[in-house]
Amino acid sequence: MLTAFIVDDEPLARDELIYLLKRSKQVEIAGQAESIETAFDKLKDMDVDVIFLDIQLGEESGINIAKKLNQLGDPPMIVFATAYDEYALKAFELNALDYLLKPFDEKRVQQTIEKLVKQINGTEQRFKFPSGVQAILANQPEKLALTVDEKIVLINVNDILYIQANDGKTMVATTKNKYYVHDSLVTFERKLEQSSIIRVHRAFLVNINSIVEIEPWFNSTYNLILVNNEKVPVSRTYVKELKQLLGF
Repeated sequence: MLTAFIVDDEPLARDELIYLLKRSKQVEIAGQAESIETAFDKLKDMDVDVIFLDIQLGEESGINIAKKLNQLGDPPMIVFATAYDEYALKAFELNALDYLLKPFDEKRVQQTIEKLVKQINGTEQRFKFPSGVQAILANQPEKLALTVDEKIVLINVNDILYIQANDGKTMVATTKNKYYVHDSLVTFERKLEQSSIIRVHRAFLVNINSIVEIEPWFNSTYNLILVNNEKVPVSRTYVKELKQLLGF
């Protein structure tokens, strides 16, 4: 079941959305807030899958919440729920999963829920590995081509530590350098699906050969400590698959 947090300064709008989400029997309401300050105060002690976020919050802006959330190590999915359609483009630039308009339509809300569920289940399905790490490595490509500043750079797949998506850019971190490219994280995931590079987070792929320690974090999540002492978060969505793969 999805866990959701609602941020809206209109009590009636909050109640309506909560009612429709609960009617789906697929969403549990973890909490609600009417302001940015209250929302962050409550969210710091919560781990939620999705935040339904109004854009106009009195004199505050839900866009600012979304920007701050995207800076977190393990940001929840964001769905904007607002009466203003002119912010849709900005919402998707901030990686919002959907954009609901008031007054809420039950069928449209259900579509959003299905999209959220598919987002989670779809990432889970990508972890249908062969039996064990060695089976994965048997077909691993040796080289990966990166387009960097109009040049093609070839790197060894074994040298990759992790790949991170952040603010619309993708960074490939290797043992020797960090490369900033325009290819999406999904593109790299597809190119490297027969390799030791796996997804552990909405914003991270990691090379399992670069992991030296697995550090328990809060709410059943983990941090991966790499050979260069950097940390990569593992979100709840990927914990089960990582445990099955590495046997811990």
